[in-house]
Amino acid sequence: MNIMNDIKKILVPFDVSAASEQALKFALGFITKDDAPEIVIVHSSNAIEDNTLVTTLKEKISVIKDEFPYVSKSKVELVLRHEVLIDTIINEQKEYGVDLVIMGTKGSIAKDEGHITNTAELVLEANCPVLVVPEQTKGFEVHKIALVLGKEEIDDPSVLSVLLEVARRFKAQVHVLTIVNEDGTYGYSVADEKNENTIAYYLEKFYSHHTFRENQDVEQGIFDYVRDQKIDMVAILPSNHSKQQQPSEGRLTKLLTLHTKVPLLTLD
Repeated sequence: MNIMNDIKKILVPFDVSAASEQALKFALGFITKDDAPEIVIVHSSNAIEDNTLVTTLKEKISVIKDEFPYVSKSKVELVLRHEVLIDTIINEQKEYGVDLVIMGTKGSIAKDEGHITNTAELVLEANCPVLVVPEQTKGFEVHKIALVLGKEEIDDPSVLSVLLEVARRFKAQVHVLTIVNEDGTYGYSVADEKNENTIAYYLEKFYSHHTFRENQDVEQGIFDYVRDQKIDMVAILPSNHSKQQQPSEGRLTKLLTLHTKVPLLTLD
């Protein structure tokens, strides 16, 4: 059975940095004996006519590919572009019909909400799932995924199909986490009940349970849960592109992207 039928094409921005190498390794790890999603590696630079640069890119990619036994089953393509990185990624995602973007990040310790990295900008701009891989990610085993939900009804349940495919690929259990930061919002609401049914339907046997935790600082509450439960990946449903509800500014999405120490999957 093809267990990755919703992730047929993955795009990876690559600049030979340690962070981009981690992202590429994570992408190549999706190739198994049963499934071979196409990998599109994108490099954006003003010096793409430089033969030395192109040779360096190809050599580095070749070395990384050699670490993965099933990579020959897939098409791995290097695309060189002049455009600004974020514009390039978004344009290529649309042109190639990419199902998932995997991008590395060094992260940031800055608390200034005005601070933004390329990765955070991409997550806010892209209208597709993005998997953010921190540079310090150790290994590529994912046993537990925490799906963060608010108190609102899920805007577009179909995006959960990508989470299902990721959970299947890693045989991971999905915990659902709601951080309660307002009085009077604790416990199951009508929206919670609907979300519960939606999640059980989309995630099948990979759905584990729903946890409510109190914390005035939602970001810290999420990271505390990650630490306490030894979570390997966090998944969120960004609301800055909401269609059924009032779109947000994406503050939590940006903060999680900047500060996460485990891979972060944004389902958009």
